[in-house]
Amino acid sequence: MAQLLGLVLLSVFVTGVLLIPFIDYLYKMKFRRQKQKTVDMFNKPTPTFDKFNNWKAGTPFGGGMLIVVVVSVLTFWAYGILGVQVNGWQIAAIMLGFVGFGLLGLYDDLKKLVGGQGAFFGLRFRHKFVIQWTLAFAISSILYFKLGYSFIFIRGFGLASLGFLFIPFAAFVIVAFANAFNIADGMDGLASGLLLICLVAFLAISSSQLDIPLGIFIAILTGSIGAFLYFNIYKARIWLGDVGSLSLGAVLAIIGLLTGKIIALAVIGGVFVVEIASSLIQIISKKFFHKKVFPVSPLHLLLRRKGWDEPKIVMRAWILGFLFAILGLYIAYI
Repeated sequence: MAQLLGLVLLSVFVTGVLLIPFIDYLYKMKFRRQKQKTVDMFNKPTPTFDKFNNWKAGTPFGGGMLIVVVVSVLTFWAYGILGVQVNGWQIAAIMLGFVGFGLLGLYDDLKKLVGGQGAFFGLRFRHKFVIQWTLAFAISSILYFKLGYSFIFIRGFGLASLGFLFIPFAAFVIVAFANAFNIADGMDGLASGLLLICLVAFLAISSSQLDIPLGIFIAILTGSIGAFLYFNIYKARIWLGDVGSLSLGAVLAIIGLLTGKIIALAVIGGVFVVEIASSLIQIISKKFFHKKVFPVSPLHLLLRRKGWDEPKIVMRAWILGFLFAILGLYIAYI
């Protein structure tokens, strides 16, 4: 555990030192939010979102690029310097989600900058959704065929084997959390703060399971997110961008799957689940019943519309996330 805590501090230091010049670089490259009219997945305007977020125009996004690079480099460095025996397939599953979803998110970020112009940026939402599922099925197949995962742990019942159904189930978990994180990343510090809480919980779980390679990755990611959060809290100097939100959401799901604590994952990441559930309910209602359940969604935007200040929403979400994490750890029975 001492080594893991040392890696957390090292990651905080490295990411923190690099973030300031990286923010300046994003300004120089004009990798900044533009004041524009946003649309939802149905290509419909989202005036409420624009109303509360257009003042943030000019803030650089793409912080997830630095996190992916720093965490990947430090992880492989730590494996070598500490002489840790790692399962190549476990690392392949983690990195395929971390880097693969990150590249897909980077595509979305670049598309925002060019306004979707050019043949390269012609992918629609459904095309990107298919790519997400393709990546998720590839990762799930590694878990099932190469690592032998086919079970979920349910406290009070033990291990429940899903057999081959584990692959679509795990793929669903990965895609769901990638999009849940992306949806929650709509306020300064909201998603990154919640992720920090989740990672601390899973660092405890991986340590109790003596899974050193996974623990090293979680420790380094925890430190990097902690340093990023310092610059991401209200008023944010930098945002994750889709490159960060998609990669981090996917890798959180993969961490939960690798620990075998999928039920605990749904609880520890409970705020993310609530966020995507509120959006999903709204989408289904509009798609099939042609009416809204909520005035706006997701939940954090609804609270903002009701008059809650952004920092108030974020800090109360962190408190709720902390309570969810405690409950999730209890369910995980560490």
